[in-house]
Amino acid sequence: MNYNIYPLQFEPILKERIWGGTKLKSILNKPIISDITGESWEISTVEGDVSVVSNGVLAGKSLNELIDSYPEDILGTDVYKRFGKQFPLLFKYLDAREDLSIQVHPNDELAKKRHNSFGKTEMWYVLQADENARIIVGFKENSNANEYVENLKNKTLLTILDEVKVKKGDVFFLETGTVHAIGAGLVIAEIQQTSDITYRLYDFERVDSQGNSRELHVDLALEAINYNKIDTEKSYNTTLNQSNTVVNCPYFTTNFLPLDGKVEVNKTGNTFTVYMCVEGNFEIECNNTKFQYKKGDTILIPASLKAFILNGKASILEIYIS
Repeated sequence: MNYNIYPLQFEPILKERIWGGTKLKSILNKPIISDITGESWEISTVEGDVSVVSNGVLAGKSLNELIDSYPEDILGTDVYKRFGKQFPLLFKYLDAREDLSIQVHPNDELAKKRHNSFGKTEMWYVLQADENARIIVGFKENSNANEYVENLKNKTLLTILDEVKVKKGDVFFLETGTVHAIGAGLVIAEIQQTSDITYRLYDFERVDSQGNSRELHVDLALEAINYNKIDTEKSYNTTLNQSNTVVNCPYFTTNFLPLDGKVEVNKTGNTFTVYMCVEGNFEIECNNTKFQYKKGDTILIPASLKAFILNGKASILEIYIS
């Protein structure tokens, strides 16, 4: 690269959703202009929604342009070897004023066959939870396609699905095939494979302002669903100034880093790193320059930026590919 590489931030890509609200602004400082903003896509290369750099000398350039010009510098040697010039992850914040639809995502094999896409393994970190907020994840007991279809027909699907009450700091890891829904009253950080493939199973009989129901994908979902009871909640340590492993899967590793003071970071150049600031404020010091961050900020550390210092008082999600 012909300039000093630095931590990159991107313009948030804001999405109106029937279930969205205003907490992305009030809690995470996002520049929303609508009272039904459900998602802020923080780092994305989904077609039609490619992130654009918002800071420094690269401002205005898209993430795809940077990867195209400097694939190993941005992605890392191992990630480039494995994925080519594709950015393999998608980072979002979500505000659920109402329940999201009950949905499922296909695995890599099915998504490739049907949509020429990655599957969508994902994880949720709960940033804020109203009292009694809950999520729907998987089945209460092992089920099967017949039981699922029968309950869908009778509008009793909720009776066989598992509901879990959640609080701030809870983490859920959803492998492909897990039937799920984010419940009302939650703000969530979501880390997932780069994919926008969702099969909607049930939408609580909702209609939009024109009286239209949203499309359901009942048949497509049949083959995608894992009908077994599964444990999705992840417990993790919160040791200060250390990267505490939360999720370690083939698609991404996520650590929880409670920062209080200074931490020196040294990387290998094998992978990019992303930091999501879920509480507090901190700075990154590199190449004799300090970059300031606050709650709600998402930062991409290019792989070629191997040594830097974190300093501040913050809770940070640290994500990379191992």
